[in-house]
Amino acid sequence: MTDPEKPAALTENMMLLRKEDFEELLNHAAERGAERVLSHLGLENGHAARDIRDLRDLIEAWREARHTAWQTFIRVLTTGLLAALLVGAAIKLKLMGGTQ
Repeated sequence: MTDPEKPAALTENMMLLRKEDFEELLNHAAERGAERVLSHLGLENGHAARDIRDLRDLIEAWREARHTAWQTFIRVLTTGLLAALLVGAAIKLKLMGGTQ
């Protein structure tokens, strides 16, 4: 069989497949591909769903901790600035009992 004849033979073979057979073949190929990927990632032992949920929970906890850290940083910075303004105002108004 020469190279130009290969596509024609492939087309003829595909024409012989029913739509259901073709879909079954695609589903089987997709499942095998997914199994290979899970195996490659080390998630083939049947606990993949639980492991992925745990990873998602861990990522969500990390994002929440990062968000809380930023909120805390902003609150500390704001409180420090307000305290500095109050001390500055008190010194300016000579409320601190300094020399008069």
